[in-house]
Amino acid sequence: MDFAWTPEQTTLRQRARDVATAAVEQYGRSNDSWINGFSRDFAKEMAGHGWIGMTWSPEYGGGGQPPINRLIVGEELISAGAPIAAIWFADRQMGPTLINYGTADQQAEFLPGILAGESTWCIGMSEPDAGSDLASLTTTARRDGDEFVIDGQKIWTSFGELADYCYLICRTDTEGPPHRGISEIIVPMDTPGIEVRPITDMTTNRHFCEVWFSDVRVPVANLVGVEGSAFKQTMAQLEHERGGIDRLVSNRALYEIAFERADRSDPLVRQQIAAIEMGYRIGRILVIREVLRQAPKGFSAATKCFCTEHEIRVANFVAQSLGADATLWGEVTHGIVYAPGYTIMGGTSNIMRNILGERVLGLPREPR
Repeated sequence: MDFAWTPEQTTLRQRARDVATAAVEQYGRSNDSWINGFSRDFAKEMAGHGWIGMTWSPEYGGGGQPPINRLIVGEELISAGAPIAAIWFADRQMGPTLINYGTADQQAEFLPGILAGESTWCIGMSEPDAGSDLASLTTTARRDGDEFVIDGQKIWTSFGELADYCYLICRTDTEGPPHRGISEIIVPMDTPGIEVRPITDMTTNRHFCEVWFSDVRVPVANLVGVEGSAFKQTMAQLEHERGGIDRLVSNRALYEIAFERADRSDPLVRQQIAAIEMGYRIGRILVIREVLRQAPKGFSAATKCFCTEHEIRVANFVAQSLGADATLWGEVTHGIVYAPGYTIMGGTSNIMRNILGERVLGLPREPR
């Protein structure tokens, strides 16, 4: 089997690398740039390159390219720390969800703004008492004529303060098992009744937000898919979210810095470098399996677990290689302190292992 890249893919990778280098020079470098590097200007530049909706069907304005091409572009942009956060959620999840489940009117209204890099989306998923267990969420949307009235609270809503739209996961029916009665609704963030409070974390990032909904009214036409039957839609979104290249190379730029500073004459350091390089290669293979849909259903939990724990090992190597310099506040220290978040956001490693054991391996659940 030939694992080599085609000449066209090699050219695409070099082009993406050049664009990423220029973007970092212009906008600055961000650790975990798909969630920390926010630039609407660069989003429009990406649209100009045709790098938003690369894999979407031309019927919906997309590029119709193979998924591996999106992986190549994403790997180069994120590895360099280019600011792609303004479009990443919409390109990765919202657009494909609207294509698969949305109405023709919804597709016509929302997809062009995403493709042009002009609209930013947040995802209203986690709640204070419903983080990993989404089926226990309590934010409600009740029908009142041709509108939904939404009440509740979301937390860890990245870009809630900056987004134009919230893709809200909420409960439209309280009867039956917890996973039933869940719906997905598009909520414009300028709708009256929405209060957003940014959360400043220990690294000084402010993308996480708390969002309150109080008698927020949106048209019933903003419902995506079948009312009360969106749990499978949400799980499909998480498959997209957990198995991507963003989970592997978020702190690759830090590794490159540390590699240059490391004492490579030390055999133990060389062993560490070899282990990290192997981790990148194994992680890339896992991600490629996800992208090509060759992985078993639910296996994205294993991919995320391996890749994000690899990122922790990279951060530890960076701290070790730079020594005292790693304690001076700056981009390196910021990246090291930020690293534990990799294994938390999108589902903790413990939850990923539970999913892998129960849904992929079919192991029995522990009696309660």
